[in-house]
Amino acid sequence: QDAFVAFHVDKVLVSKYLKPLLIGELAPDQPSIEPTKNKMLVKDFRELRATVEKMGLMKPNQLFFFLHLAHILLLDTAAWLILFYFGTSLMPFVVSLLVLTISQVQASWLQHDLGHLSVFRKTKWNHLLHKFVMCHLIGASAKWWTLLHSRHHAKPNCFRKDPDIDMHPFLFTLGKKFSVELGIKKKKYMPYNHQHKYFFITLPPLLFPTYFHCHTFYIAYTKRYWVDLAWMLTFYIRFFFTYGSLMEIKSLLAYYFIFRMLESSWFVWVSQMNHIPMDIYYDNNLDWVSTQLQATCNVEQSLFNDWFTGHLNFQIEHHLFPTMPRHNYWKVAPLVKSLCAKHGIEYQCKPLLTAFADIV
Repeated sequence: QDAFVAFHVDKVLVSKYLKPLLIGELAPDQPSIEPTKNKMLVKDFRELRATVEKMGLMKPNQLFFFLHLAHILLLDTAAWLILFYFGTSLMPFVVSLLVLTISQVQASWLQHDLGHLSVFRKTKWNHLLHKFVMCHLIGASAKWWTLLHSRHHAKPNCFRKDPDIDMHPFLFTLGKKFSVELGIKKKKYMPYNHQHKYFFITLPPLLFPTYFHCHTFYIAYTKRYWVDLAWMLTFYIRFFFTYGSLMEIKSLLAYYFIFRMLESSWFVWVSQMNHIPMDIYYDNNLDWVSTQLQATCNVEQSLFNDWFTGHLNFQIEHHLFPTMPRHNYWKVAPLVKSLCAKHGIEYQCKPLLTAFADIV
C-alpha cells in the first residue's frame, strides 16, 4: 500500500517480513480499494510517485547534508569557545546561549532527516548517524523519536493515533469538531476559552525541558533501548564536563534550562504551524493522499524559511514522500500542486508569520 511504499527505502528487504502475514488473495471480482478511499486520486498519486522516482528526486545530495552537519558542529563548538575566551559575564552568556540554541535546533532538523532515512541510501548509515546526532548532540533517544514520529506520519491529526495531538483534551482542545464534542459532553479539563493565552507560557517554552526530557528517558528505559541510553549519557557527560569547567553549578543549570526553553520554543512554533490549524478528528480511513493533505499545510519558500524550519515549510511534500531528501521538496511541489488542482483538493501555502498566527 501507499504507506508501506512511502516509509521504506529498501522495499526488497522489508517485503520479506510480510510473507508470513499473507492469508490469501482477493477474488478477481472483489474491489481492491475500500469505498472510503478515492480510487482515481490513489491511481494518479502512484503514477506521480513513479515519475518522482524516475526523476531521481529520492536520491540524496550528501554534500548538502555534510555541510549542514558541519555548520551544526561549528556552532556547537563556538558556543563553548565564546564562554572560554570572553568569560561568563552577561553578554557572552547570552550570545553563547543563542549560538547553542541555533546549533541544537538545526541538529533536530538533521536528526529528522536521518530518522526518515533520507540522508544515505543505506539504512544502517542513517541509523548510525541518527544515534550520533539525536543521542549524542541533542541528548534524546533516536528510537523514542522514531516510535512516536512514525505514528504521527501514518495518521496525522487523527485522535488517539497521532501522538502529536495527545495534548487534547487535557491541556488544549484541538479542532472545531472536538471543541463542540467536549461542549456537548460538558467536559472541561482546562479553561479552554483562555488557551490562546496560556499557550504562550506552556507548550512552546516547556515542552522540551519538562515533558520530552522525562518521556525520552522513560521510553528508552521501559523499552530497553540500552544503546540509546548509553549514547544519551555521552551528551550529558560532555555538556557538564565542558561547560562545568567554566561555570558554577547554579549558572550551569540556568544555562542548560534556558537553552532548552529557547530550543523548545523554536521547535514548537515551527512544528505546530503545519498541523494544528488543519482538520483534527477521528480516523476516517481515508486514502494515503487525502489523509496527509487534510492534516498538513505549507509555508512559503525562501532561503531563510528553508533554513529556519529545516524545510518543514514543505510539509505537504514531506508527508506525501517522507523518505525524500528535503533539498528536493521544491522540485516536486509543482507536481503535487497539479495533482491537488486536478482532484479539487485545497493546497494550502501561507507566509511564515501567518502560519504562526494561525496556531494561536
